[in-house]
Amino acid sequence: MAVKIDLTLDCADAKLLAGFWKTALGYVDEPPPAPFRTREEWFAQFDLPEDDSVDDAAWLCDPDGTGPRLSILKVPEPKTAKNRLHIDIRVPGHGSPDEKWARIQAETARLVEAGGTVLEEFKGHHVVMADPEGNEFCVAAASA
Repeated sequence: MAVKIDLTLDCADAKLLAGFWKTALGYVDEPPPAPFRTREEWFAQFDLPEDDSVDDAAWLCDPDGTGPRLSILKVPEPKTAKNRLHIDIRVPGHGSPDEKWARIQAETARLVEAGGTVLEEFKGHHVVMADPEGNEFCVAAASA
């Protein structure tokens, strides 16, 4: 039996990254676990330092329940190297290689508008991008 996974991104600004990744993935804010009505109520149960805030984290989920949950957590240290694990955003649809590349380019433009940066293009195959805090990800066509 396969297990479910969550992905966690360390960050400096959880709200900024949450906004970007909700746009990029079509994710929504994950509701707090039962029986809590709000994330603030859930967060208050932990014995955390006074300067820790619920605003220092975000929890996102696929509204269809199929994709992994994404946790975005503020950390004190900056990003210093290339990610050892990255997200691939797969653009759906069939067609010729030119049609697939056009969809990849359109998705790349949408993500640049949302705050992403193009790092490198592999023409006809995929685009390497970075989110607003420099976390690398790729945009490519979905597998057939």
